[in-house]
This record gives sequence, C-alpha cells and structure tokens, in this order.
Amino acid sequence: MKKRVFARKVQGIVLAAALSAGMAAAAQAEEEKSVAIDKEAFDELIASGITADDAEIEASEWASAVKDAGVLRVGGTRTSFLFSQLDETDNGIRGFDAGLYQLLAKYILGDESAFQLEQVDSSTRESVLQSDQVDAVFATYSITDARKELISFAGPYYTSRQAILVKAGNEDIAGVEDLAGRTVATQTGSTGPAILEEYAPEAVAQEFQDDQQARTALEQGRVDAYVTDYTLLLNHMVKNPGVYDLAGGTFGPEDNYGIGLPLDSDGVAFVNDFLKKIEEDGTWEKLWQISLGDRTGIEEAPEAPAIGD
Repeated sequence: MKKRVFARKVQGIVLAAALSAGMAAAAQAEEEKSVAIDKEAFDELIASGITADDAEIEASEWASAVKDAGVLRVGGTRTSFLFSQLDETDNGIRGFDAGLYQLLAKYILGDESAFQLEQVDSSTRESVLQSDQVDAVFATYSITDARKELISFAGPYYTSRQAILVKAGNEDIAGVEDLAGRTVATQTGSTGPAILEEYAPEAVAQEFQDDQQARTALEQGRVDAYVTDYTLLLNHMVKNPGVYDLAGGTFGPEDNYGIGLPLDSDGVAFVNDFLKKIEEDGTWEKLWQISLGDRTGIEEAPEAPAIGD
C-alpha cells in the first residue's frame, strides 16, 4: 500500500513538473508572439524593393560579380531577434539587417531571395571578407578605424551606443560608474573591450567568443554585467522579458553600423547609392518600424545617419 502511495506521489510530482514546464513554455511562446515581427508586412515591403538598371550594375566591378554569380553571398546571423532572426516555421530570415541585404539582393538580382547566408560572429566578420567567402557582411557591424585597415564599409545605415545588461533585480549596478572592481563580460572582436578600457578602466573585463556565451555567464553569475551595443541588448530585453535589466542609460561614443565589403572595393559607392535611394523613398523608415519600432513600442523612427560617399 505504501509503495502505491509513494508511486502516486512521484507521479503527481512528475505531472506537476510537466505541467509547470508546459505552462512556462506556453508563456514564453506567448511573450515571443507578442513581439514577433509582422511577417506579412515585412515580406511585402521587401518584395516591393527597387531594382538597379543594367548601367548601374555594369559600372561597378563588385556588383557585376554578384550579378554574374546570380547570388549575393552575405555574412550575417540567424539569431539576432530584431535584426536577423531565422523563423523555423517557414525558413524566412527577418529583421532590420536581414531586410537590408534582401533589398540589396532585389536591387542587384531582381530577386530578394537570391542570397546565401554565411553565419558569422564578431571574431570572423573580417576574415570571411578577406578570404572571399562572402560579398558583404550585415551583422550590426560597428565602423572602426582598426577595421577599416582590413576591410571597407558602406554606410553607416544605423547608429547606436553602448549599454550595460544585468540580471533582473540587480540593484548594485546602476550605471557605468558601478562597474569598477566587477567582472564584466564583453565579446572578443567587438568594440566592447576598448569601451570598457576607456569608460570603466577598473572593471575586470572577461571576453567571450559570442553573445550567447556572454549572456550565459551573466545568467549563471560568473560575471556581474555584460557590456555591448545597446541595440543588441534591446534584442534580449524584448525577447526575454523579466530575465534581464538595463543598468542606467547608454554611454560612450556613437556607434555607427556599416556594411562590410572587401578592402578598397568599388562596391562601397554602389551600396551607398542603394542606401541613399531606400532612405529617400521611405523604405528604410518602413523597414525600421516593422523590424524595431512596432516591436519595442517606439512610435517614431530615428533619423537615418548621413551616408558616406
């Protein structure tokens, strides 16, 4: 009899755990659904993108090579919730960066789906361009003088700054001044290490290979905070409500995102011309609103940064 009672208790515990896990999964699915991108609006916008005429393409060696290959090879990500996220239900990749490279594929090849994505992280973005594995990199890619010695940039097409991510409920860190003496995660190959050295020189910087590793360390308490680009952190705040907090406001210099291209490529002028056109016709603003504004509660799109020549 006792064995039966014990078995029923165990079954009850297992069932309760399963129900709890199921409820948690359902709640997470509902949270993600509430900030999901409007797929129909995104797809319609991209499909309506402009196309370059033959003379514009022929005038650019870079664009001509893409045209001849019949595919735009892109270095990017599939896991950036607001910028480039894979939807496994239809294999679509959507977000602000994803929209831009799909619009560029449409501009050159007349087909927004004519792209091939090579996944990159902050430590491999230059190498895939230098080794001719990709034609361009779209990956919330900050323009820096050091990187410009290795590759060229079109743009900028977006501007951000740095911010501090902490575990939800952390009241000990309220801003960059509170990082002194604390272990702070940042990404190898990103602008984070230099930003910490300048703005929080007494912090103990710990570099991680990618964003996932840095956030895991934060969640496990192996680091006290994570410093990186504000927009990247906004991804996580939106996707994981209640898990993280932002400590204080943004700080540091303006962080201009550019499109990485091979060093000294004439693709810079071609892509800059493309960016100017989609800014002038309103496509840039519409893409920003669908990808970021509508999902973060920001009603007014920022002014697009001035694009270089």
